[in-house]
Amino acid sequence: MDISFLGGPGPQRGVGVVAPFDFALDRELWRWVPDDVSLHLTRTPFVPVEVSLDLARLVSEHETLREGVRALIAVAPQVIAYACTSGSFVGGLAGERAMCEAMTQAGELPSVTTSGALLQAFEELGVRRIALVTPYTESVTSALEDYLGEAGIGVTGRAFLGLTRHIWKVPYRDVVDMAREAVAGAADALFISCTNLPTYDVIPQLEAELRMPVLSANQVTMWAALRSIGAHAVGPYQRLLLDSQPAAAPEPSPAPEEQGGWTA
Repeated sequence: MDISFLGGPGPQRGVGVVAPFDFALDRELWRWVPDDVSLHLTRTPFVPVEVSLDLARLVSEHETLREGVRALIAVAPQVIAYACTSGSFVGGLAGERAMCEAMTQAGELPSVTTSGALLQAFEELGVRRIALVTPYTESVTSALEDYLGEAGIGVTGRAFLGLTRHIWKVPYRDVVDMAREAVAGAADALFISCTNLPTYDVIPQLEAELRMPVLSANQVTMWAALRSIGAHAVGPYQRLLLDSQPAAAPEPSPAPEEQGGWTA
């Protein structure tokens, strides 16, 4: 059978992702990505340290980031995303900006981090006060609060699990329970931290129940990275995705039969 009439695969835009060595949710990241965009992931080198502020510093060292970016540019992505919340807030606002600069210089590409993307999302939605959920220990959670405070974001309530490993195994039920506990005061939104914490399917449920935007680490990372190349993140009933527009001019739309739809 002659299939030459099919031509080649459609053109793809690429998002390069640098993730910590223990990141286990590649498939979750993909769920926010439209059909005409590909993810290219690389990981930081293994270090025998549990989830902590020390680990956050190790996986965000500038030379580690540069090596990750250099591994990705061979496949020509259009943007680089650093997918780790703690690694991008541990140095404060100045540290996050320096990380972006190091990645941009290494790849000559625009770069975003999870914590930087979070602040972009807050600005997009007009958020100044949040309820906070994390799987971290108290010290790591407090460091995130310090980062948010430096950016002028208040925390009205929080809940955390105190975990130092295997965060990707936390069930949705635990995330929902923490969210209900954290929403104790008047908040503009809920933020669920850590790129290794599953959140995709729980966001619509929590937004309906809590009647506020619910943001998660992986969600804001993909939203900001895609937005920077003129693409929309996809996802059902997620306020950030419904209310936002890409920052860059999008490419011409494909034919209707070629467009990706919402994923469930």
